[in-house]
Amino acid sequence: MTETVTPAHVPPTRFAVPGRIAVSERAASVWQTATLTGIRRETPHATTFRFAVPDWARHLPGQHLMLRLTAPDGYVAQRHYSIASAPDDSGHIELTLDHVRDGEVSGWFHTTARPGDTVEMRGPLSGFFAWPGDRPALLLGAGSGVVPLMSMVRYHRAQGLGVPLRMLVSARSPEELIYAGELGAETTAVFTRSAPSGVPVGRMAAAHVAPLLAERPPGGWEAYVCGSNGFAEHASRLLVEAGQPVERIRIERFG
Repeated sequence: MTETVTPAHVPPTRFAVPGRIAVSERAASVWQTATLTGIRRETPHATTFRFAVPDWARHLPGQHLMLRLTAPDGYVAQRHYSIASAPDDSGHIELTLDHVRDGEVSGWFHTTARPGDTVEMRGPLSGFFAWPGDRPALLLGAGSGVVPLMSMVRYHRAQGLGVPLRMLVSARSPEELIYAGELGAETTAVFTRSAPSGVPVGRMAAAHVAPLLAERPPGGWEAYVCGSNGFAEHASRLLVEAGQPVERIRIERFG
């Protein structure tokens, strides 16, 4: 690959500040009704929920949304969730949620929600972690931090993009690796507690990151890191030590 390719159907973007893609203020502020249409188990603790949102403004991979649940007594709970699905024109989006212990919203989804239930959403939100598909992407995630990264992988595949994309993902075990059945040659998995026979167990390390940085695609990598606070700090440090410019590392963290 000798040049950066921008597909004609990538949503138009402009940079509001360096590295940040402007988002629609109207889309970010208007609540829409979303109908749950499908539920798919990913791991013992993570499940994907598919929603029909007919007027959804097409998002970019890496963006998130605000979800709102309202109880019969009027109690309201709101949470930010990364969008797992690639942008398309189907009027559907997918969220992959961990079952958080004592979590109000994730608990409702994992124990009570059924197809036909409705919730409210607004978005897409945030342009900082978005990937337009026009630059080489190096993705590092741990646990449910793989969710927005998978949106990028799915988009890369669906559009047949020529720009390089690599993903390095960490999970406790093969059973807890979200989207395990979808991961392909672009992905390297690291297991911290148990691993398949012949695969070493351990934390993501310089030995995993350095070979990816050594590929040096034209224009260099744009790195996207998503996971817990501890993982985000660790992965970012590995990237910098391997030569990735700090201004080209985008971080989304939770916990």
